Amino acid sequence: MATLKEIIKQKPWMGWIMFGITMLLVFVLGLLVNSVMERRTEALFANKVMAPVGEFESKNEVWGANYPREYQTYYETADTTFTSLYGGGKMRDMLHEDPRMVILWAGYAFSKDYNQGRGHFYALEDIYNTLRTGAPKGPQDGPQPSSCWVCKSPDVPRMMDKLGIDEFYKQTWAALGPEIVNPIGCADCHDSKTMNLKITRPALIEAFKEQGKDITKATHNEMRSLVCAQCHVEYYFDKKSVEGAAKVKFPWKNGMAVEDMEKYYDGIEFSDFTHALSKAPIIKAQHPDYEIHQMGIHGQRGVSCADCHMPYKSEGGQKFTDHKIQSPLNNVANSCQVCHREEEKTLVANVNERQKKIHEIRIELEDQLVKAHLEAKLAWDKGATEAQMKDILKLIRQAQWRWDFAAASHGGSFHAPLETARVITNGLNKAAEARVGLSKVLVSLGQTAPMQYPDLSTKDKAQKYIGLDMSKERSNKAEFKKNVLPKWLEEAKKK
Repeated sequence: MATLKEIIKQKPWMGWIMFGITMLLVFVLGLLVNSVMERRTEALFANKVMAPVGEFESKNEVWGANYPREYQTYYETADTTFTSLYGGGKMRDMLHEDPRMVILWAGYAFSKDYNQGRGHFYALEDIYNTLRTGAPKGPQDGPQPSSCWVCKSPDVPRMMDKLGIDEFYKQTWAALGPEIVNPIGCADCHDSKTMNLKITRPALIEAFKEQGKDITKATHNEMRSLVCAQCHVEYYFDKKSVEGAAKVKFPWKNGMAVEDMEKYYDGIEFSDFTHALSKAPIIKAQHPDYEIHQMGIHGQRGVSCADCHMPYKSEGGQKFTDHKIQSPLNNVANSCQVCHREEEKTLVANVNERQKKIHEIRIELEDQLVKAHLEAKLAWDKGATEAQMKDILKLIRQAQWRWDFAAASHGGSFHAPLETARVITNGLNKAAEARVGLSKVLVSLGQTAPMQYPDLSTKDKAQKYIGLDMSKERSNKAEFKKNVLPKWLEEAKKK
C-alpha cells in the first residue's frame, strides 16, 4: 500500500486538497474557540451592575443601563400592530364594537369611554386620554382618587414610600399628576439590588394575609405570576378602613371564585355604582385575570403568566426573559410550542374556537341584561315599589357581576373556558329569573303590551339615550390636555 508521501508525489493536487482541508479545519476551530471565549467574557459581565440603581428608582432608562436586553424588549410594548380575534395590542373602542356596554354601565364612567388596553408603554398616555379620569383643572379637582394611579407607574411605590401608604390613598388623581410620570416598568416588579421579583403593591400582600398566607414564602415560579397579580386582578376602593382614603383592596377573603367575591361584597354591602336606569346596586368587575388563570388548566399545572406572555429568549449566548409583554398568539413559537407540538395555525384555531363560543354566550347574557335594565326602568316609571323591586334588583346585580367577571377578564375564555362558561351560564339564569319577575310586576302595574325597546344599535345612540353629553366630555378632556397636562410634565422634568 502506497504511503501518503508517495500518493502526493504521484498526484500533487491531492496535497493541495489536504492542505486546504487542514486550513479550513483550523479556521473553523479558531472561530469556535473565539466564540466560546466571547460568550464566557460576556457571561462574566452580563449581570454586573454598571450604574447603581436606587431602591425606589422609577426611571426605566436607569435600569436599562444594566439590563439592556430586557430594557430594549420592554420598549417593544410600544408596538400596537398585532390584533387577535378579540384582543391584541391595538387600541379598540369597545363601546363602538359593543354598544350594549353603554347601557350596562349607565351611571358609571365606563359608559363614557372604554378602550382595550394597549402595551405597558402606553399606561400613562392612556389614563391621561380616557374620559373616565375627567378633566381636572387643579390638584383637588376631578372625579378620581389617587388609587387610579396604582397600577400605572413605578412612581407609585416611590410616592407610597415618600408619603406613606394611607396618605398616598388620601390624595386625588390630579394631585399626583406631576409625580406619576414614568410608565409601568422595572421597579414595579424587581428588587433594585438583587433583581429578584418583588411585590411592590401593598394590596396583594394584604390579600394574602387575609387568607392566612405569607407571600414572602412564594416560590420563584409563583412569583412569575404574582408580580402580575399586583394589578391584573379584581379589586375595589375601600373607603371605610382609613378616613379620607380610597385604598385598593382585593376581595379574596372568602376565596377567588365569582361566588366567593360576591359573598364578600354582599357582606360589606358594597357596590361600585347604582345603575342609572334600573337602580340596581352594581359591582363593576375590574380584570380578574389572575383569579381566572388559577382556575384553568395552565394555572393548575403551574404554568406562570410569564411563561406565555414573557417567554425566555436567547441572544448573544445569553438566556433572558423577553419583556415584550404581549399576547402569546403573537409569539406562538416561544410561548405555546415550547410545550405543544401542534402547528401554529392549529393552536391559534384552538384558541379562537374557545373564544368564539364564550363570546357567543356572553353576548346572549348582555342582551338579557340590557332588556332587564330597560324593563326595570319602565317598572319604576309606572310606580313600582321598592318592595316589588328588591329581589329583582338583587338578581340583576348578580347577573351583571357574572357577566362583567367574564367580560373584564382579558383572556378568560382561554385561561379557563369551562369556568368562564359556567359563570356566564349562571348569569343567564339569573337574568332570566329577573325578567320573569319584572314581567309580573309590569303586568300588575297595567303594562300588558310588549315593551318597545329603544334603538341602541350604536355607541352614540346608547350614550344619548342614557343622557350623556359626549361633546362636552370630549371638550373638557381636550382642555385638560392642552392646559393642565403640559404643566404636570414640565413640573416633573424640573424635579
